[in-house]
Amino acid sequence: MDHVRNLTAYHEAPRNRLGSYMDKIVVHRDPQILGGTSVFVGTRVPVKNLFDYLEAGDSIDEFLKSFPSVTREQAVAALKLAREALAPDAHPA
Repeated sequence: MDHVRNLTAYHEAPRNRLGSYMDKIVVHRDPQILGGTSVFVGTRVPVKNLFDYLEAGDSIDEFLKSFPSVTREQAVAALKLAREALAPDAHPA
């Protein structure tokens, strides 16, 4: 399950930091926020929403318009973390 933890680079409040992307936490889980669902830091936006948008054929820009509290940096970092967790030998085009 460690690869799943690294996928979201989250920490569980009030417990310790489990991972980060470029030394910045992108996503976290807190039992007091949406029942512990992984959300983008500083928001109540589940990370799953980003993947749902992309799966439906929407762009990152469309996702960001719908969820303005999420920054482009956070969305891109979450995607990079997913790539690293799922295909660690893959390189960006």
